[in-house]
Amino acid sequence: MTEDVRRVFRMDNEVLAFRFTATVSDRAGMAPRERLTGPARLRMWLRAAGLDATDVSPADLKDAVELREVIYRIGSAIAAGEQPDAQDVGTLNAVAAAGHAKAALENDLAGWHLTETTPVGDALGVLATDAIHVLGGPVRSRVKNCEGPGCAGLFLDTSRGANRRWCSMNTCGNKVKKARLAES
Repeated sequence: MTEDVRRVFRMDNEVLAFRFTATVSDRAGMAPRERLTGPARLRMWLRAAGLDATDVSPADLKDAVELREVIYRIGSAIAAGEQPDAQDVGTLNAVAAAGHAKAALENDLAGWHLTETTPVGDALGVLATDAIHVLGGPVRSRVKNCEGPGCAGLFLDTSRGANRRWCSMNTCGNKVKKARLAES
């Protein structure tokens, strides 16, 4: 039985690297939920993200989870106005440099060609590069952690007034509004 990717993962974040960090949900809650529970789940997420690595090993999963946490820690530090850990930055840069994916335009859509020898490493390189562009680029000051109960997910605040508080209005924002109505 094939799982529906949208039932397993939140795929609504506009930043690819932050969408990857959302493979852990309820980070600030009592019981964070790991969604990358095995190589098959990582393969499913990569495919849904347009980074179709067909063969994913347990070692690849370990590397992916490490990268995910590095991106999350750096993003959270930036959101808090703090300096990211130098070792995390070094890891992010190394993963980005190790990737050999090539951007491609096919059927009017942007995509990625991964090498046959290191497809997961290439996919992780794409994720690390995306994180670098956001975390070190002109939108860096708009990186935020969600204020939704238990969430703390990363998002890029693209609102005009830079006053967005939730990673998604449809999930965390809606939960907060429902809770306010229930209190009334």
